[in-house]
Amino acid sequence: MNTTTTTFDAGHPRRSRPIRAVARPFGPIANRMAGTRVFPLWAIVRHTGRTSGRAYATPVVARPTPDGFIIPLPFGDATQWAKNLFAAGGGSIRFAGREHQVAEPRILDLEEAAPHLAPPIRFVARRLGLRHWVLVRTVAS
Repeated sequence: MNTTTTTFDAGHPRRSRPIRAVARPFGPIANRMAGTRVFPLWAIVRHTGRTSGRAYATPVVARPTPDGFIIPLPFGDATQWAKNLFAAGGGSIRFAGREHQVAEPRILDLEEAAPHLAPPIRFVARRLGLRHWVLVRTVAS
């Protein structure tokens, strides 16, 4: 099954309740630590609103890949930052204290994302029902 796409259609998540339960208490911590070298699991995605044109910065979980980053989509089609990233064709990610310009967002299913993920992350992704991921490529700024 090949669900690689350059349009934003991630479908609905299977189980978002466990992820929401974890996100609520850790949200304030993630907002402070995202994008820093302190905890390089969280990054900040900077994107422009599709209709408002407003600049946004959203903390996300991100893992580096050889030519960019891979980010889970725990809320499927309800993920506003991803909709904005696709509409603009890219944005930037602050990861481990450095800003990276990113472009060419694509949605991958877990099978396609698996080569970019460590085995423990694949295990947790399956248990949490994370079915879709956004893969972005870094570009020179």
